[in-house]
Amino acid sequence: MFPELNNLLNTTPDTVEQGKLTLLCDAKADGSFLVHHFLSFYLKANCKVCFVALIQSFSHYNIVGQKLGVNLTTARERGQLVFLEGLKSSVDVFFRAEEEPHPLQFLREANAGNLQPLYEFVREALKPVDSGEAAWRCPVLLVDDVSVLLSLGVGAAAVLDFIHYCRAAVCWELQGNVVALVHDTGDAEDEENDILLNGLSHQSHLILRAEGLATGFCKDVHGQLRVLWRTPPQSIAQRDRSLTYQYKIQDKSVSFFAKGLSPAVL
Repeated sequence: MFPELNNLLNTTPDTVEQGKLTLLCDAKADGSFLVHHFLSFYLKANCKVCFVALIQSFSHYNIVGQKLGVNLTTARERGQLVFLEGLKSSVDVFFRAEEEPHPLQFLREANAGNLQPLYEFVREALKPVDSGEAAWRCPVLLVDDVSVLLSLGVGAAAVLDFIHYCRAAVCWELQGNVVALVHDTGDAEDEENDILLNGLSHQSHLILRAEGLATGFCKDVHGQLRVLWRTPPQSIAQRDRSLTYQYKIQDKSVSFFAKGLSPAVL
């Protein structure tokens, strides 16, 4: 995890909020560093994590995780991490009998819109453990990234339904958290992506949006991060609060600073 990002969000692994949906979004920038942060953050917070990884392999996340102080292999062996490797599972689903359930079963269906097997996988992975097993603080669902489901032929409405059911099961029933990454293509004609992004934004409690610089590439400033804390709809007195920082990604950390205050400029 990145301590500077924890400071911006005013949180630590010892003070994990529960029942929250966090939306990670990137536009003309790579927001994967946010996924690595929350993965290592919740593992260090002793949470049970179900990671639906649709974009990279387990070894990739494990290598980055070790740089951030967590070992995904150890976490998986002791039952703290349940890892669905989409790249490998997407091939396996075609070489098993049709009656055998699979989280990515929708890939072999003519109408790719049924994400119920994937939801059942998440629910089973995060269900409360028996008293004889290790007790984790709270369950967490992490999805990297939701936009891939659109690319695989699933409609935005089906994806939003999936997140809604996961939120109901994880955030409300189990008092855990959901973290999901989605891309903002910036294409006005991509209606499905716009529907997905707007729908998830409406449901989220916290939105972290990584954006590229309007001026283009810079070796000392890799982008800017917009942080939006959304207030509950029933809270009339409070308003949404937002902050914007620029950032630079380093080998084992990310540094944040106010706009125009990069150490390379001062």
